Amino acid sequence: MEYIILILAGILFATAVYNLLQKQLLRIIIGTVLLSHGAHLVILTMGKLKRGQPPILDDAVVNYTDPLPQALILTSIVISFGITSLLLVLAYRTAQENKTDNMEEMRGESNE
Repeated sequence: MEYIILILAGILFATAVYNLLQKQLLRIIIGTVLLSHGAHLVILTMGKLKRGQPPILDDAVVNYTDPLPQALILTSIVISFGITSLLLVLAYRTAQENKTDNMEEMRGESNE
């Protein structure tokens, strides 16, 4: 099962890099979102989520669940949501000011 998730994460990383190399701002933002989703899957796979009891110390429980991967993924999701929101607002404002979202057109002339 882990191999399938890692293959999916690799596909997300490849698609993210492809979108990051595009000329439109929205595709660049989609690339960053896909990159963060791929990172979430890698963290999830590396953490090897196990089934067990909550990590509360008790003599009767021998199989505990590690909460660290879930905490890291949750923190990563919140950070990527904030970054995505910021990038979308900046892209909207840039497209409004420059009347384009094409990076080549925003670069301008070499003699300016």
